[in-house]
Amino acid sequence: MRQRHARLGPVFAVVLLIVPAVLVAVGVLAPPASAGPAGTVAAAEPVGAKLTGPSIVATQSTQKFLLNAWGGPAMLSNGTIVGNISFYATLVGPNLTGVSLVPSSYTWTSNVTEDAALAVGNATEAISIDLLISSLYHGKNESTNLTYTINIVQPYVISATLVAGSTWVQTFTVYVTLDGSVIGNVSVPALQANGTYPLKFTYPTLGLSSGEHTFAISLAQEHGLVTFANGSTEFSETVYVTGPAPDYTLWYIAGIVAFFGAIFIFLTRVAARRRGAPRR
Repeated sequence: MRQRHARLGPVFAVVLLIVPAVLVAVGVLAPPASAGPAGTVAAAEPVGAKLTGPSIVATQSTQKFLLNAWGGPAMLSNGTIVGNISFYATLVGPNLTGVSLVPSSYTWTSNVTEDAALAVGNATEAISIDLLISSLYHGKNESTNLTYTINIVQPYVISATLVAGSTWVQTFTVYVTLDGSVIGNVSVPALQANGTYPLKFTYPTLGLSSGEHTFAISLAQEHGLVTFANGSTEFSETVYVTGPAPDYTLWYIAGIVAFFGAIFIFLTRVAARRRGAPRR
């Protein structure tokens, strides 16, 4: 009996080696699925983008825009770019003379933000920036479209001359208000003693309400070291915005109704007189 068990021992060892391999082959003991190359994480969201910048710009100006893009097969859920994310911009408008966007296309391989400069001409109009965002990796491509509308307007321009006193003045900032509310600022460079600086502030807007509006600048924070050309530390400029033309439509309708009403009354009275007149 002991000899028989001794002969069966090698057989059991072979079986123990073969059976797991067979089970793996048929999928019963299949090993866990590989997660792919080290550090690979599936894409977490579809491709998207955001363009940040002013929606109202002044004629003959250049404005900075910031474009962010994300998602798609080229970006992992942890934010790592493994492929190419690209944008392609098209400008659309009735008059694109002097209008440009630089760069008009770009491909990210690491960072997903890009600065772009929009230069506009002298035409007051609404234009749009149409963007195509593409995310490409290993032959798989996803894309999305984004449109950003910009109004080009004739701005209000506030100009004044600053004059330094008898001492050197370091760089400072002045704030511009409209009807008491701050609407922007201007950075003034350092001024030599008795030096001057032509201050200019451009305010693009789709329109102010009718009536008077006052732009103002104060140099009070400079404690007399800088004044305006007239020696004052306060500057203001008032503009008057005319209201829309009167709408006489209602008066026209009322006049027409009154006219036909008078004719109706007149004809009614004439008919009544004819009916009441004695026959001969």
